[in-house]
Amino acid sequence: MLAESLGPGPLASGAKWKPSGKNIKDPGIHQRQRGGKYRRQASSQRSCLLGLELKPELVWEDWDLGGEFTETLVLKNIHSKLQKLHIRPPLSKFFTLIPQIIVLSPGTSFSMPISFRPLQRCEYEDSIEFQTKDGSFQVCLRATIPCHALEVPDSVLLPLCAVQNSSHSTFLLKNVSKLQTCFQWECAAPFQLSPEQGLLKPGQECHITVLFQPQEALVYQQQANCKFGEEGDKAESCCTVLLQGLAKYPCLQLRNSGTKDEKKQCGKELHFGSVAVGQSLQKHFYIFNPSPVTASFSLSQLSSGAPLLGSEFSCDVPRGKVAPGGSLQATVTYTPAVVDSVSVEYLSLKCRGALNETLIKLTGNCVGPNVSLSSSVVDFGCVEEGGAVVQTVELVNSSPVEALYQWVLDCSGNSVFSIQPASGTLCPHSHTTLKAVYRPTQPIAHHRRVACLILHRDPMFLDLIGTCHSELQQPAILKPEHLVLYKLHWYRRQDLADTPSDIQQDNNVHLDQQGALCPVEEQSHQRPDSAGVVCRNPMEEYYQSCLGCMDPLSSSSSLSSLHVSVMPSELLFNHKISSILSTSSTSSQPVSITNHTREKLSLVWTAAQDSPFTVSPPLCELAPLKSTSFRVTYDPKQLNTLHGAQLECFAFYKDNQDLEERVLFPPWCVTVRVIGHSFQPGKEHFIPSCSLKPPRVVFPALSVLSHQTVLLQNCGDLPLTFCLDHSLNPALAESVFVVPSCGLIQPGSHQILMLRTTPTEDSPKQGFSLHLRLNAAKHTKELAVVSVVEHICMSLEGDNSLYFQPTAVGSRTQRSHHIRNLSRLPLRFQWSIPESEQELISVEPDAGELHPNESSVQIWSFSPLAEKTYTLKPTLTFWPIQTPGCNKSHLTLNVVGMGAKGSIEAEKAVLDVGETLVGSYRSIQVPLVNNSPCPVSFCLSVQQILLDEELTYDPKSEPNALQLDCDRGTIASHATMLLRSTVRPHRRAQYLWTISYQMLNASGFVSSPPQTVCEVRAKGVFPTLQVIDVWGGGSVGSLSKVHLWKLFSLDSLNEHMLSNPSPAELTYRTPTRHSLSSSPSVFTKVLLDFNFSAAPLTSEPSTFVLMFHNPGSIPVDWAFLFPEDQQIELEYWAETGEFSSAELHRMKVQDNHLFSISPRSGTLLPGQQRTIHFTYSHNFAGTDRFPVVFKLSYGREILLNFQGVTVERDRPYLHFASKRHVFTSVTIGNCSPLRQMYELNNGGAVPVRYEVDMAVLSQLQVDNFNHPLLCCLNPEGVVLPGKTAILEWIFSPLEAKVYHMDIPIHIQDGDSTLVRFEGCGLNSPTLGSTTPFGCSHTKASEACVQRLPFPGQVLFLSEDSVCLGDIPVCSRSSRILFLTNVSHTDTVHYTWDQQSNQQVVQIHPDQGSLCPGESALCALTFTSTDYPTAYQLDIVCQVIQEAALTRYHDALQRWKEEKARQQDEFTITDKDLTQSQEVLIDKEPVAAPVRKGPPLRKYKTLPPICASANCEAVGTICTKLTRAERRAQRETAKAWRCPEPPQPALLHLWVTAHSHCILEYPPHFPNQSNEHYSSVKPQQPEASSSSTSLPAGLPPPTHGPDRDITMHVLTSLLSGILDDPAFTQSLITLASKPITYQLRKTSPSSLPSFLPPPSCPTIPSHPTHQRQVLLSGTVGQKEQHNTVDSEGTAGCWRNRRPTQNTPHTEHVPADMSEDVLLNTLQNLMIEAVRGELVLTAHPRTVILPPFSTRSRRTSKAMAEEEEVDLRNRKESAGT
Repeated sequence: MLAESLGPGPLASGAKWKPSGKNIKDPGIHQRQRGGKYRRQASSQRSCLLGLELKPELVWEDWDLGGEFTETLVLKNIHSKLQKLHIRPPLSKFFTLIPQIIVLSPGTSFSMPISFRPLQRCEYEDSIEFQTKDGSFQVCLRATIPCHALEVPDSVLLPLCAVQNSSHSTFLLKNVSKLQTCFQWECAAPFQLSPEQGLLKPGQECHITVLFQPQEALVYQQQANCKFGEEGDKAESCCTVLLQGLAKYPCLQLRNSGTKDEKKQCGKELHFGSVAVGQSLQKHFYIFNPSPVTASFSLSQLSSGAPLLGSEFSCDVPRGKVAPGGSLQATVTYTPAVVDSVSVEYLSLKCRGALNETLIKLTGNCVGPNVSLSSSVVDFGCVEEGGAVVQTVELVNSSPVEALYQWVLDCSGNSVFSIQPASGTLCPHSHTTLKAVYRPTQPIAHHRRVACLILHRDPMFLDLIGTCHSELQQPAILKPEHLVLYKLHWYRRQDLADTPSDIQQDNNVHLDQQGALCPVEEQSHQRPDSAGVVCRNPMEEYYQSCLGCMDPLSSSSSLSSLHVSVMPSELLFNHKISSILSTSSTSSQPVSITNHTREKLSLVWTAAQDSPFTVSPPLCELAPLKSTSFRVTYDPKQLNTLHGAQLECFAFYKDNQDLEERVLFPPWCVTVRVIGHSFQPGKEHFIPSCSLKPPRVVFPALSVLSHQTVLLQNCGDLPLTFCLDHSLNPALAESVFVVPSCGLIQPGSHQILMLRTTPTEDSPKQGFSLHLRLNAAKHTKELAVVSVVEHICMSLEGDNSLYFQPTAVGSRTQRSHHIRNLSRLPLRFQWSIPESEQELISVEPDAGELHPNESSVQIWSFSPLAEKTYTLKPTLTFWPIQTPGCNKSHLTLNVVGMGAKGSIEAEKAVLDVGETLVGSYRSIQVPLVNNSPCPVSFCLSVQQILLDEELTYDPKSEPNALQLDCDRGTIASHATMLLRSTVRPHRRAQYLWTISYQMLNASGFVSSPPQTVCEVRAKGVFPTLQVIDVWGGGSVGSLSKVHLWKLFSLDSLNEHMLSNPSPAELTYRTPTRHSLSSSPSVFTKVLLDFNFSAAPLTSEPSTFVLMFHNPGSIPVDWAFLFPEDQQIELEYWAETGEFSSAELHRMKVQDNHLFSISPRSGTLLPGQQRTIHFTYSHNFAGTDRFPVVFKLSYGREILLNFQGVTVERDRPYLHFASKRHVFTSVTIGNCSPLRQMYELNNGGAVPVRYEVDMAVLSQLQVDNFNHPLLCCLNPEGVVLPGKTAILEWIFSPLEAKVYHMDIPIHIQDGDSTLVRFEGCGLNSPTLGSTTPFGCSHTKASEACVQRLPFPGQVLFLSEDSVCLGDIPVCSRSSRILFLTNVSHTDTVHYTWDQQSNQQVVQIHPDQGSLCPGESALCALTFTSTDYPTAYQLDIVCQVIQEAALTRYHDALQRWKEEKARQQDEFTITDKDLTQSQEVLIDKEPVAAPVRKGPPLRKYKTLPPICASANCEAVGTICTKLTRAERRAQRETAKAWRCPEPPQPALLHLWVTAHSHCILEYPPHFPNQSNEHYSSVKPQQPEASSSSTSLPAGLPPPTHGPDRDITMHVLTSLLSGILDDPAFTQSLITLASKPITYQLRKTSPSSLPSFLPPPSCPTIPSHPTHQRQVLLSGTVGQKEQHNTVDSEGTAGCWRNRRPTQNTPHTEHVPADMSEDVLLNTLQNLMIEAVRGELVLTAHPRTVILPPFSTRSRRTSKAMAEEEEVDLRNRKESAGT
């Protein structure tokens, strides 16, 4: 869009250039606006006018006042001839040019300068006119002043954006003016423009960015206003841009990595399983965006008490964006640090702008190593001094975790025992063999309990025992049994004696043969290898052994139970640090050993060779309860190095060697850990290279003794010493014990440290540091320790409150509630509900465990017992799992609930499903509404009733046809539930179901009596079809519709199709191939004949078109099944046997397609109609039969026997549709029996002479007392080919019974047929009981009004049949029919064929033409004869399309012209005389009868080259032709025959009536006697026995042109009189004047006896010979009193006084008056059909007809008539 600022108006004095009606726009979507008028830019494009190429306008833009500015106009002659131009200069003085005449040769150009001299600063407009001999044109001259103009788009569409996100787009802002323009944007949220303001130089462009930030999901459309103009000018111009944006809510879904189905989301939980400590495991999930907008998200941990070690879960995607329909993979890594702990974290997926937040739960289990020893004791046995024994032991790792182990044993020679390897790594699910060596140095028994440290696990202990013998000393051999028994008595904490002598005196102790202690009561149960007892904490045992306690089984809390102890247990040499350990820079330090027993002990130190550490004295004796000191000397042999060792000392009873061998105690071993270095002063120590894992140790937040392990790994290639430095933080450091606190680590080896502490509340929450000094230098390693006690904490959802919605009394409502563990300890919880409240509320689960940071969903149930509000307070108790006996914490939950009363009902009390197909199902939905404040749990029941009274059934055994999808459920309060049900009717009946409900309590049992919800009604129906119309074509086109109806037995077909199918017919509910035979089995007993009548050989096929109608409310699938459609197709080898004659005949009919149906199958919707064509081809002479099954899916199955007769062309043949005929019942004693009719149809190609066997009739008369029981009025006659003859019969019964009469009908040169006639004699009937003949003996089911056209039908009859009912003899009845041309393009001509029924039926007009869409009225006049007769008349209307007639006339004209030419011209030539011109033939020669001979059925002749009547069609029986016949055919082929007129289409009108004697009619039909009159016609002499007489004495009617002229003259006169206002006024005034004339005297004999007297106010509906009828008709037409009955005839006029009757005028015949009145009524009917007359208008209401050609008076004339009428009334009132 191009926006400009407003400037001054144009200044010009001449004609201006005006734009065309079209809106001239710039390329794209831009346009220029200026003050509401369109302006045009200076066009750089050239246009062509009158052969000249030039610019359509010149524009001056850059100009100033006082100057002269020149533009050049270039003209180019592009015409092929010379151009001479006359120039009309501009009218104003501002534009000047030199006037001249320009002559341009073809292809040359001329430049014409035009000057512009402005005087004011405004716009100028003018024009130059060029005139040529071909016309003139103008060029516009325009001078514009510079103005501000910006070019912007009309609208800007922003990309689709998510709520609370942003999207942007840019558009171009261009300054298209010559001025510097300032702009300022104004826009409201959610749009924002940048830059909002700026300054544009001429021609400069600027990109404007539109930022779209929606806050709601809406469609946004806003105008952004841009004010522009001079900088600082406030009255600026303005342009607008429409900003459009669409915002939608984003949505994100979580999916598992293996999920491919888009609809399947992940379970919102990512379980890592068991992961080894220190290892990592990754798992993936996908974030999918199903929304159409880009979604921004963030992944964060749910806020909770953060673990001190940090989160063990990490996600690599903290935030991001997901495109529409895209997905993003997120990886979560789980790295556990605490063995045997379960880690729980929650990731919160937050999407900006989304309506919900998604949580994903992360769980993982940390597992540690599981290491075991193959044996807990290694027995080296007895070894000689100086010898060595090697034993092996298996170390097994049965876990999937790598295990790091270390034996707390000096294997460098300072111990008599050594294990190799002393430390190492054990792979998952592996084992290693350890070699244990025993090298004793003293002849004593040795026992040492060695600890094997496992990282992240408790240590294991291995007992090493052995005995050393020398030549001089052989102590008792120590065995594992002694060790086991010693442990057994220790764990039982028996008060053992301190000495062996005391033990021997103990009655409860028994010494075995080896001298081991054994309790008396368990002697028989002890085994040497039994471990037998419960051990204490291995961590504490290891800690005590490191402190110097010699008894590995003693407790740290009981010092009195110690046997031997050593102080200090660790010595540091040359380490100058402040420590509780013994440190000195000297080369020797003392060690003290204390004897805590009451016996003397012997102490022996193990001496190692080449060790820098020595102990003196090496052995000594220690008195009971005494201490002794030893000196440990450090004497390094090598300088500038590190040393370390573990010195061991064995203590045993001094008297143990002197006691009997039966008493033996294992020795005790104490150790002293020593380290030192030999670095000289000033010498740099080794630089350590080590690692500490983990660098941070967190103890459980409980005030209990806890242990943790840490790995110190020497990563260098030099030895490493470490010692604990307490100098930096002695108070906090001393609260944590580290064992060992010093030691030497060889290169590549490691040391497992054990930390022991009891967390306290005053410990720093962030922890403190322990410092390890490395290599006796300033190198340190920090270890962070957290040992603080935290209070356990849990949170309850909803601020410790839980609210239940109103609940029905006796039922139950459930709600979920979350609890969460906010502490770092796993907790166990338990809900406590008071006993009085346990019937009201319950919770699942009521107890359980929660890991740190884990949430649990509790399902609470509320079951009120009364209608009131409950407030309940259950208590949650929780405590740490590690300390079940500590103080427990409690939380109280406030539970509020209300009990209410509930009920349900249906939206509709009665639900009518309608009709449903029997055997099928129909899904319905019953809306159930709960209007109560509480949810209702219910169960439903259904009771079924069949409403059909004629049905008998057992309600108990009758299956229920209404099945509920769910009979139990719950409806929320004030909600609706759709109860889905299925209706499956099992029979054709009216169903009524009553649905009831019962309330359910909390246990699911019924708690209330049944209550009715609603009733459901349905009707089970079968598919039904009905034939409503039939049409014949081809060879049966001349047959009446009634005859066609009887041939196909359509009454029986309709009756069967509307009835219920039998169970056998439903064997196959749909058309199925089920038979292996060529004659499929039939499952129905219904057999109907479809008789296709008879026709000559090679004649047109007999075509029946049936109009099928679906009268039901369900679609109907139908199919006509030929035998081949029901036969299963078999392989050729499977077909065996020979075919029977019937099968061969059926195969012949089927292979030659003699019978065809189109379409063979289909579906009819409810109320739908369609035509089906049945065709029988007359290709073979004889009678053809073919069985066809008519199958309605899920309905009737009817076997149709197709029958057709093909007659040889020379054979006389009468076709009988049925050999049984039923006469109308006749009253006995009737003097004038009814004359009845029977049809004979000639189905052959030759006339047939028939004769009724009169001998049988004579014999019948003799058998009935010489009474003519049955008489034939025309017993013999001739029936023309394709025509129908009528036999007239008189049946006169003697008795009231049924008569059966078999009458032969003989055919000359043909066969005789025996027809059975049946008739019934009746007693005198009651009044009005006689049924109209047209309804009782003709087709009763077919429609008399055709609704849909048949194929090719262009003319419609308003009624196909006219039933006049019961009428008297010699009466005249009229009916009005309408012919309608339904074609939109073709004009048709019609002609009524009335020759055969001219005396009885007359139709006027008898011929005419109809334009497309036009209708014509036809009046049918029926005059009954003087003898009672049952009339069945077929009136044929021939219809020919004008197009076909035109083609025929054109062809005929050409043929006549050619004939005339050949008569006048002739050509003589001697070249090929045989090639003569075509011979004109006036009439086609009659073909000779085909000679008889053996039929050649194997082959069929080819189609004829030319259409010839004597040429046989395909499939005919051919014989061998002679040479003369073939020559005749060749000559005939060259002939040009006279064109034949087109064959007309036939419309059949069936007219039925039943005439009665004059004397019998009034008594039997009193209600109809006033509706008929006797027709007055001259009596005709009897010509034959079939003629009837007419009443005499009537004047002869007028015939011929005189009658027509008189009738038209009278009609015109009446029309003119009715238009005369004076005559109309006279009719009004005559009503008030007395009648001065009387009726003419008429003898009673001249009137029929049944006519009403003259004073009867009701005048017959049909015209009579009285003049009064004409007058009344005139008045009735004026006053709109006439009505039309259902048969289309004029009704009788009522409320007329008898004094208004006028005398009969003899000058006007009565029948002529009747014709005039009939024409008047016909005109009224035509106007009513056209809509020009409303017959149902209220009386005395003048309705102005619409404007048409029949309207002769205008509104002005009507006004004048009203004035004259008013004037006449005033004059009459004055007189």
